[in-house]
Amino acid sequence: MIGRRKTVKNSPKNHSGAGQIRIIGGQHRGRKLPVHDVLGLRPTTDRLKETIFNWLMMDVRDASVLDCFAGAGSLSFEALSRFASDATLLELDAKAAKQLEENAQLLNLTNAEIIRGDAMAFLQCPASRQFALVFVDPPFNRNLSTPCCAALEQQNWLSDQALIYVEVESDNQDFCAPANWQLLKEKQAGQVWCRLYQRVTQA
Repeated sequence: MIGRRKTVKNSPKNHSGAGQIRIIGGQHRGRKLPVHDVLGLRPTTDRLKETIFNWLMMDVRDASVLDCFAGAGSLSFEALSRFASDATLLELDAKAAKQLEENAQLLNLTNAEIIRGDAMAFLQCPASRQFALVFVDPPFNRNLSTPCCAALEQQNWLSDQALIYVEVESDNQDFCAPANWQLLKEKQAGQVWCRLYQRVTQA
């Protein structure tokens, strides 16, 4: 089901190639999807995506996914290809959000909801549901990672033992995850730090 509303994605990072992303695994493996030339859009490279989904190999199937700053949708479409149960994609830019809707239709996805709107406004509301797998890959140099992760925890968007993938600038010394998130994996890839956390429920 494709929703309506709108969220965000900006600043240079690893580019998958001009104007398209490629799904690298699962039922849609090899499919290429068009991407609008939106200022600051930085789709995840195939190489980095391979690392991320190697980390998540045993945890994607049947997971409910939240992509907080969806951009080109590279991570959430990859998760859906690998049999995630559903995905909610938040995207601020109207052109990028429309492309997400069109690409979901190209893949005949009935379990992708695109919400056009500001991610932080959305996440600072009490949760309407909980997610098992969350991608936090915000625009660079906007100081959004820490408040985004805090909102996920404080507003109860995360299921017990949820996995949260976070990307921040490699020179970002200010990011702070919630105290009950356990760091499972981390890697520097060019100008980004990639981290995978698991939520540990407090007794």
